[in-house]
Amino acid sequence: MAMTPEQIIRDEIRALAAYHVPDSQGMVKLDAMENPYGLPREIEEEIARLVATAPLNRYPDPAARTLKLRLRETMSIPEGAELLLGNGSDELIQMLALAVARPGAVLMSVEPSFVMFRLIADFAGMRYVGVPLGPGFELDLPALESALRTHRPALIFLAYPNNPTGNLFDAQAMERIIAMSPGLVVVDEAYHAFAGRSFLSRLTAHANLLVMRTLSKLGLAGLRLGLLMGGPQWLREVDKVRLPYNVNVLSQQVGELVLRHRELLDRQAAAIRAERTRLFARLSGLAGVQAFPSEANFILFRTAKADAVFAALKARAVLIKNLNGSHPMLADCLRVTVGTPEENDRFIDALGASLPRAA
Repeated sequence: MAMTPEQIIRDEIRALAAYHVPDSQGMVKLDAMENPYGLPREIEEEIARLVATAPLNRYPDPAARTLKLRLRETMSIPEGAELLLGNGSDELIQMLALAVARPGAVLMSVEPSFVMFRLIADFAGMRYVGVPLGPGFELDLPALESALRTHRPALIFLAYPNNPTGNLFDAQAMERIIAMSPGLVVVDEAYHAFAGRSFLSRLTAHANLLVMRTLSKLGLAGLRLGLLMGGPQWLREVDKVRLPYNVNVLSQQVGELVLRHRELLDRQAAAIRAERTRLFARLSGLAGVQAFPSEANFILFRTAKADAVFAALKARAVLIKNLNGSHPMLADCLRVTVGTPEENDRFIDALGASLPRAA
């Protein structure tokens, strides 16, 4: 008699909830930190010509050599640092976890932070340790130092800026964590284009430091391209758990083409930063809203009855992210992606109509 899923699937996997992506059809979509700007017509035409002749009958270059050369140039990757690509940064996180998942190994991060750090630790069979942030979402360095001594993590993830809080952690505190850590420290710079600060130049100073980025927030979310940078001695080992041909032909070729126009992506990022400033000011001007400063392309804010506000926004065809209930520090918190000026104005108008009225 065949066994049931309860008898075969690992208990910790059955206890998980699948990552939920809500339906956004017909909505002003401000829930997923995407770049709201499309590509100009002339670049779209370049892509169309490229796709028309792409060798879809052949496997992609397993080393993605042309794309890597372009990334080294556009990202200013330090000489001597190796580069590993993934199907989005999620796959890179999973590859890292699989590579270090000895029995009893610990994956550590701070909380609240990117939910995939915890989920992928569970997928890989690692023990996850989340160290709470301070009351202003800053690093609690004494708590982190204590956790490092107690748990001796094989792998630490620090998002810089942090998601979903949007803030940059103190660089000196992060340097202290890197210096103290017995294992790898991965600085996730998914939002580097909006922050203006990076740990990339520190790669050669710390043998146990890796820096991770993605092209998703730059406007190429549909390509699913993530990159991991660091010492060759580490990336050679992590590469062994990478599935063959993990970055497809179209992602490689279109990614390389669009990165030739990096100045366009930089202009779009600058427009998003300007809109972030305007959106923060408008949010801060609403009674009953506490907006948190952000160095990313989204803003976290708190308001009374967040669940009801979220539902009211959806009823007005505006989709943002409801974080209430995801972590105690995020009680009554919502997160909005910075969109176009028109999208942001529509969001602010809908939010003003959705907020609970004072008694």
